[in-house]
Amino acid sequence: MTNLNTQAFLSNGPQTCALTDLTDLPRVGFRGSDSAGYLQAHGYHLPSLPNQALRQDDGGWVARLSASEYLLLGSLSDQGARVAAQEADWVQDAQRNYLLPRQDSHAWLQVSGQHCSAVMAKLCGVDLRAQAFPVGAVAQTSAARINVMVVNVASEGVPRLQILFDRPSLAYFREAMLDAMAEFDGRLVG
Repeated sequence: MTNLNTQAFLSNGPQTCALTDLTDLPRVGFRGSDSAGYLQAHGYHLPSLPNQALRQDDGGWVARLSASEYLLLGSLSDQGARVAAQEADWVQDAQRNYLLPRQDSHAWLQVSGQHCSAVMAKLCGVDLRAQAFPVGAVAQTSAARINVMVVNVASEGVPRLQILFDRPSLAYFREAMLDAMAEFDGRLVG
Protein backbone atom coordinates (compact mmCIF):
# COMPACT_ATOMS: atom_id res chain seq x y z
CA MET A 1 0.00 0.00 0.00
CA THR A 2 1.37 3.41 -0.85
CA ASN A 3 2.00 6.13 1.68
CA LEU A 4 -1.12 7.94 0.39
CA ASN A 5 -3.26 4.85 1.01
CA THR A 6 -1.81 4.62 4.51
CA GLN A 7 -2.78 8.27 5.05
CA ALA A 8 -6.33 7.57 3.84
CA PHE A 9 -6.58 4.57 6.18
CA LEU A 10 -5.44 6.66 9.14
CA SER A 11 -7.96 9.40 8.39
CA ASN A 12 -10.89 6.96 8.62
CA GLY A 13 -11.12 7.24 12.37
CA PRO A 14 -9.30 8.39 15.51
CA GLN A 15 -9.06 4.85 16.91
CA THR A 16 -7.14 3.57 13.90
CA CYS A 17 -3.49 2.62 13.85
CA ALA A 18 -1.51 1.06 11.04
CA LEU A 19 1.54 -1.14 10.65
CA THR A 20 3.61 -0.78 7.48
CA ASP A 21 6.46 -3.09 6.52
CA LEU A 22 9.32 -0.98 5.15
CA THR A 23 11.81 -3.86 5.08
CA ASP A 24 12.30 -3.60 1.30
CA LEU A 25 13.23 0.10 1.53
CA PRO A 26 17.02 0.74 1.44
CA ARG A 27 18.93 1.55 4.63
CA VAL A 28 22.64 1.54 5.40
CA GLY A 29 25.01 2.42 8.23
CA PHE A 30 28.40 4.11 8.45
CA ARG A 31 30.80 4.02 11.40
CA GLY A 32 34.13 5.65 12.11
CA SER A 33 35.69 8.92 13.18
CA ASP A 34 35.53 10.21 9.58
CA SER A 35 31.93 9.15 8.93
CA ALA A 36 30.40 12.52 9.83
CA GLY A 37 32.62 14.37 7.36
CA TYR A 38 31.96 11.77 4.67
CA LEU A 39 28.19 12.01 5.05
CA GLN A 40 28.18 15.81 5.22
CA ALA A 41 30.29 15.93 2.05
CA HIS A 42 27.52 13.90 0.40
CA GLY A 43 24.80 16.35 1.45
CA TYR A 44 23.43 14.70 4.57
CA HIS A 45 22.37 16.75 7.60
CA LEU A 46 23.54 15.05 10.78
CA PRO A 47 22.14 15.07 14.32
CA SER A 48 24.43 16.75 16.82
CA LEU A 49 24.08 14.07 19.50
CA PRO A 50 23.70 10.28 19.68
CA ASN A 51 20.15 8.89 19.86
CA GLN A 52 18.81 11.65 17.64
CA ALA A 53 17.61 11.61 14.04
CA LEU A 54 17.13 14.30 11.42
CA ARG A 55 14.72 14.31 8.50
CA GLN A 56 16.54 14.90 5.22
CA ASP A 57 15.35 17.11 2.37
CA ASP A 58 14.19 14.04 0.41
CA GLY A 59 12.08 12.72 3.32
CA GLY A 60 14.60 10.10 4.47
CA TRP A 61 16.20 10.16 7.90
CA VAL A 62 19.70 9.99 9.38
CA ALA A 63 19.87 8.53 12.88
CA ARG A 64 22.98 8.99 15.00
CA LEU A 65 23.40 5.82 17.04
CA SER A 66 26.67 6.67 18.83
CA ALA A 67 29.46 9.24 18.69
CA SER A 68 30.60 7.90 15.31
CA GLU A 69 27.83 5.64 13.95
CA TYR A 70 25.04 6.73 11.62
CA LEU A 71 22.07 4.93 10.10
CA LEU A 72 20.61 6.22 6.84
CA LEU A 73 16.92 5.40 6.28
CA GLY A 74 15.64 5.68 2.73
CA SER A 75 12.75 7.88 1.70
CA LEU A 76 9.43 6.63 0.37
CA SER A 77 9.45 9.50 -2.13
CA ASP A 78 12.36 8.01 -4.11
CA GLN A 79 11.95 4.42 -2.86
CA GLY A 80 15.30 4.79 -1.08
CA ALA A 81 17.28 5.44 -4.27
CA ARG A 82 19.55 8.04 -2.64
CA VAL A 83 20.50 5.70 0.21
CA ALA A 84 20.95 2.75 -2.14
CA ALA A 85 23.27 4.86 -4.33
CA GLN A 86 25.24 5.99 -1.26
CA GLU A 87 25.85 2.37 -0.32
CA ALA A 88 26.72 1.32 -3.89
CA ASP A 89 29.16 4.23 -4.36
CA TRP A 90 31.05 3.72 -1.08
CA VAL A 91 34.71 2.75 -1.48
CA GLN A 92 37.10 1.99 1.36
CA ASP A 93 39.95 4.48 1.34
CA ALA A 94 42.32 5.95 3.92
CA GLN A 95 39.44 7.53 5.86
CA ARG A 96 38.11 5.90 9.01
CA ASN A 97 34.65 5.48 7.55
CA TYR A 98 33.32 1.95 7.38
CA LEU A 99 30.22 0.72 5.59
CA LEU A 100 27.67 -1.18 7.70
CA PRO A 101 25.22 -2.89 5.34
CA ARG A 102 21.79 -3.08 6.99
CA GLN A 103 19.53 -4.32 4.19
CA ASP A 104 19.99 -7.99 5.07
CA SER A 105 20.53 -7.62 8.81
CA HIS A 106 17.64 -5.37 9.88
CA ALA A 107 13.89 -5.55 9.28
CA TRP A 108 12.01 -2.25 9.35
CA LEU A 109 8.42 -1.61 10.44
CA GLN A 110 6.46 1.59 10.93
CA VAL A 111 3.54 1.92 13.33
CA SER A 112 1.48 5.04 12.81
CA GLY A 113 -1.69 6.66 14.05
CA GLN A 114 -3.03 8.18 17.21
CA HIS A 115 -2.34 5.09 19.33
CA CYS A 116 1.15 4.10 18.19
CA SER A 117 2.76 4.94 21.55
CA ALA A 118 0.02 3.01 23.41
CA VAL A 119 0.70 0.01 21.17
CA MET A 120 4.41 0.23 21.91
CA ALA A 121 3.73 0.56 25.66
CA LYS A 122 2.43 -3.01 25.57
CA LEU A 123 5.76 -4.26 24.17
CA CYS A 124 8.42 -1.85 25.40
CA GLY A 125 9.36 -0.30 28.75
CA VAL A 126 10.52 3.02 27.25
CA ASP A 127 8.03 5.91 27.33
CA LEU A 128 7.45 6.61 23.63
CA ARG A 129 4.69 9.19 24.08
CA ALA A 130 5.30 12.39 22.11
CA GLN A 131 5.91 14.51 25.22
CA ALA A 132 8.71 12.17 26.39
CA PHE A 133 9.96 11.00 22.98
CA PRO A 134 9.79 13.93 20.53
CA VAL A 135 10.17 13.86 16.76
CA GLY A 136 13.73 12.89 15.95
CA ALA A 137 14.30 10.91 19.15
CA VAL A 138 15.97 7.50 18.88
CA ALA A 139 15.70 4.72 21.46
CA GLN A 140 17.92 1.64 21.39
CA THR A 141 16.03 -0.74 23.63
CA SER A 142 14.06 -3.97 23.61
CA ALA A 143 10.46 -4.64 22.65
CA ALA A 144 8.67 -7.98 22.70
CA ARG A 145 11.94 -9.46 24.00
CA ILE A 146 14.11 -8.49 21.03
CA ASN A 147 16.57 -5.61 20.56
CA VAL A 148 15.10 -2.72 18.58
CA MET A 149 15.89 0.79 17.44
CA VAL A 150 12.86 3.09 17.55
CA VAL A 151 12.86 6.43 15.71
CA ASN A 152 10.08 9.01 16.08
CA VAL A 153 9.42 10.20 12.50
CA ALA A 154 6.03 11.86 13.07
CA SER A 155 4.98 14.39 10.44
CA GLU A 156 1.94 16.26 9.21
CA GLY A 157 0.19 15.70 12.52
CA VAL A 158 0.39 11.90 12.19
CA PRO A 159 2.37 10.05 14.90
CA ARG A 160 4.83 7.58 13.35
CA LEU A 161 7.39 5.32 14.97
CA GLN A 162 9.84 3.40 12.82
CA ILE A 163 11.29 0.26 14.36
CA LEU A 164 14.39 -1.60 13.16
CA PHE A 165 15.38 -5.00 14.51
CA ASP A 166 17.04 -8.29 13.64
CA ARG A 167 15.66 -9.43 10.28
CA PRO A 168 15.12 -13.10 11.23
CA SER A 169 12.63 -11.83 13.86
CA LEU A 170 10.38 -10.12 11.29
CA ALA A 171 7.48 -12.61 11.33
CA TYR A 172 7.56 -12.88 15.14
CA PHE A 173 7.74 -9.13 15.76
CA ARG A 174 5.10 -8.29 13.13
CA GLU A 175 2.69 -10.70 14.85
CA ALA A 176 3.52 -9.21 18.27
CA MET A 177 2.79 -5.73 16.89
CA LEU A 178 -0.49 -6.81 15.29
CA ASP A 179 -1.57 -8.46 18.55
CA ALA A 180 -0.78 -5.27 20.48
CA MET A 181 -2.67 -3.21 17.88
CA ALA A 182 -5.85 -5.32 17.96
CA GLU A 183 -7.34 -3.27 20.82
CA PHE A 184 -7.11 -0.17 18.60
CA ASP A 185 -8.48 -1.78 15.41
CA GLY A 186 -4.99 -1.64 13.94
CA ARG A 187 -3.95 -3.58 10.89
CA LEU A 188 -1.17 -4.15 8.42
CA VAL A 189 -1.19 -1.73 5.49
CA GLY A 190 1.23 -2.20 2.65
